[in-house]
Amino acid sequence: MIKKLNFIDLFAGAGGLSEGFIRAGFNPIAHVEMDEAACYTLKTRTAYHYLKGKKKFDEYVKYLKGEINRATLYSSVPEEEMNSVINLALSDENNPAIFKRIDKLLQKQPVDLIIGGPPCQAYSLVGRARSANGMETDPRNHLYLQYAKFLKKYKPKMFVFENVLGLRSADGGGYFKKMVKEFDKKGYGVKDFLFNACDFGVLQNRKRIVLVGYRKDLNITVPGIEPVFDKQFKVQSIFQDLPKLQAGQGKDKGDKYASDKNDYLDSAHIRNGIDVLTQHVSRPHTDQDKEIYRIAVDLMKQGDRLNYINLPEKLKTHKNRHSFFDRFKVVNAEAVAAQTVVAHIAKDGHYYIHPDKKQNRSISVREAARLQSFPDDFYFEGVKEGRNRTAAFKQIGNAVPPLMAQSMAKVIKDIF
Repeated sequence: MIKKLNFIDLFAGAGGLSEGFIRAGFNPIAHVEMDEAACYTLKTRTAYHYLKGKKKFDEYVKYLKGEINRATLYSSVPEEEMNSVINLALSDENNPAIFKRIDKLLQKQPVDLIIGGPPCQAYSLVGRARSANGMETDPRNHLYLQYAKFLKKYKPKMFVFENVLGLRSADGGGYFKKMVKEFDKKGYGVKDFLFNACDFGVLQNRKRIVLVGYRKDLNITVPGIEPVFDKQFKVQSIFQDLPKLQAGQGKDKGDKYASDKNDYLDSAHIRNGIDVLTQHVSRPHTDQDKEIYRIAVDLMKQGDRLNYINLPEKLKTHKNRHSFFDRFKVVNAEAVAAQTVVAHIAKDGHYYIHPDKKQNRSISVREAARLQSFPDDFYFEGVKEGRNRTAAFKQIGNAVPPLMAQSMAKVIKDIF
């Protein structure tokens, strides 16, 4: 029997990276995440995996149908499983408590792998552009040092560190060099990769840098990680089976699909057996925004994009008309990849307008999750049960696409 490979997920977010590694056969020991809403999402996904493994899946389906509440779902899972989600920020102050909890969960088992990537705003090109000092003093620049402390403590054979492309250029490349040097001091060599999620079956352009670290005292060779999907599917694949919605409409749980699944939803494991639709919920919009959305969709169908300064004067309410001309953008159903889904989608949907003018809205929570390749049985929580749309959008925008993560995980499993 091949033993399960244990991993710890740091800066876990909603668990997109973890989901890919679980699919590839890795065993999560702990998820560490500071955001409370994301921790509820991780707990709900922990319940999913536990109940599925114990052939008690009906209990989870009841939750998706809205027949039981969150507390009842969690009560069906052993306490030690739920304790694997640690709602603390990595810091010198918190690390001893995090180590203590992880050690208890490990029960003297080894940690084979650490995965995760710290918040990316400090390395993001957009984040630096909006900051008065280019985010030079942002403490998130140095969270890799906390990551390194977990490498020193648990000495995993390998690690995976995911972040935005701006990591290479932040501080003129200084942070990247410091990071590699710090990992080297902890005994790890590093191989870096540049990925676009659309090469791994995700219907979205999402470029990321991934560092794969390996202990230098072990005879480890890290091969290339090759794309696994050709671009045969179009973005419209995520919309075809969903009920049509108007702005502000939708059902959080117990909804029904409008049609059978298509080839993409099947091959990408988005619709994977549970015939219950959740979180197909659209945010409300003002009449003014809806008028702008109609104009944007018409222009997109003509092969053009809406420039904010070309709107009728009555529709222009922003004082800043000299930057961010493209603050309104349609998700092009005919493209092979949509624009990058980012956490700003939690604030408004202007950059993610649904391509169907009759629906005249921004995309729903479930549509955003599908663009990130999350399966439909993945439920995104808020701190308060049932109040989760904004929290869900934020978690989705910050996540690593599970399909991309799964491809990385398969290569790393082969190395082991």
